[in-house]
Amino acid sequence: MAFPLAGVAGFAWIAPGLLLGAAFGASPRQAFRLGYLAGATHYLIGLYWLLHMPVSFYPILGWLALSLFLALYPACWVWGCGRLWPGSVVIEPEESAMIAIKRAVLQPSWRQRTRWSLLCAASWVTWEIIQSRLFTGFPWNLLGASQQRLSLLTQIADRTGVYGISFLVAWTSVCLLLAALILFSAPQQRWRWQAHALPPFLVVLALCEMGWMRLMTPSTPSGSLRIALIQPSFPQTMVWDDTRSADRFERLIALSTKAMESRPDLMVWPEAALPYPLRYDVRAFDAITNLLAGHSAWLCLASDDIVFSQDSAGAARTNIYNSAFLLNPRGEIKATYAKRRLVLFGEYVPLLDWLPFLRLFTPITGGFTPGDKRVTFELPDRRVRFAPLICFEDAFPQSAREQAQDGVDFLLNLTNDGWFGESAQQWQHAQNAAMRAVENGVPLVRCANNGVTCWIEPHGRMMETGVGPDAASIYSEGYRIIELPLTDEATRHRTSYQRYGDIFGWSCVALVILAALQQRPLRKRPRSSPTQ
Repeated sequence: MAFPLAGVAGFAWIAPGLLLGAAFGASPRQAFRLGYLAGATHYLIGLYWLLHMPVSFYPILGWLALSLFLALYPACWVWGCGRLWPGSVVIEPEESAMIAIKRAVLQPSWRQRTRWSLLCAASWVTWEIIQSRLFTGFPWNLLGASQQRLSLLTQIADRTGVYGISFLVAWTSVCLLLAALILFSAPQQRWRWQAHALPPFLVVLALCEMGWMRLMTPSTPSGSLRIALIQPSFPQTMVWDDTRSADRFERLIALSTKAMESRPDLMVWPEAALPYPLRYDVRAFDAITNLLAGHSAWLCLASDDIVFSQDSAGAARTNIYNSAFLLNPRGEIKATYAKRRLVLFGEYVPLLDWLPFLRLFTPITGGFTPGDKRVTFELPDRRVRFAPLICFEDAFPQSAREQAQDGVDFLLNLTNDGWFGESAQQWQHAQNAAMRAVENGVPLVRCANNGVTCWIEPHGRMMETGVGPDAASIYSEGYRIIELPLTDEATRHRTSYQRYGDIFGWSCVALVILAALQQRPLRKRPRSSPTQ
């Protein structure tokens, strides 16, 4: 409920504590099962939009497989936090579970309980770090991203990344659990539960003050770039239908011609908008060149790119890339970027040579080749540099950080969210992307086939969402003209996250590993049922 469409950020502040509260006093096996049940419920509901994919049974398989795999992370977290508890919850003969829990809560000292709450938060970040990287990673709906609209609080991400917000939310939630358990166990000793509730409150207050100071710090733009964002809103069934390619292209050119009346400096087409491979379709290339002629506008678009080569044995090899192209006003290709993070089962199938049955989980018949380097696009006549991100690459903190180096003025995401109809996916995607702007201190411009076409300012606030005459819908066909403010590189705030990356996240990983190594073996406890 903390993520779109409900989007009630406050629920994130109680959810981790409720997970541990439900498992408090349970055996390790029971704790793991409870965490897995909670995780499966969360992901099955949060990723329901996978069922909107317009294919037969593949969405159900993908939805179940992905959700049930991701549920392992909260399960491991609940299990691990139980192992790190400084005492033990042992139910003696003829003793009720309630009495045992009261004794277990009050037995450790304040210092031990505080250490445990910090380790729980660090453990949460550890599992998010793993989730963002294992099997190419899927950093979708990380806990900290749920706070995107709380701008006062999210400014800490320019130092710690989104993981710092996740740590704060998880730590506060665990502290509230401790306060509630102590209040239940010893209601007459107010100072005990207040000693756990007060520290996170003061930290959140201090971080909000810091965020306020950053938001109120004036930033004087050195110029602006006029950008036309085209949103054709092609249904995915139309994208897959080769017989409708000509219709798609005509609609795309018509929208772009109308947008050119606003005389933009840069026009952007989203992923899956162009139905033909740019390099190899002469008619499409000529039409694009004619469109640009006389308008002095650059064009950035996404298209499949085919590269023929030979392997080490001399055999012919064909590599297909999901790429972004930059064309100058004369229609010349000046730069290309090949997508580096491919969608699992959407753009490639892992281990296909050894496990051919995995084709059953995907509608694709072939696979893309991942790119192998970061690329910056430059408009020399406007003195502007920007870095492209394709599809869900803007959900990866480490990928956006790599692209945002070397004096980049803004990040540009080209995406096709039309796979998932009109669902929460579009808002979840944009919410994840907004954190990349805060982390790197630069604007992020989003051009979607259908979804949240907008720009996000460096503090993470979405600006000018929606397209069409009244900009009432994020799903409709249209275009958006934006005036993107630019800051001179000499005066631009270069964030700590951009300099040092996930040092905070990896510090949490190291802390948890150290604590686990120091932890004594868990002694066998009598069988008991968890107290709800």
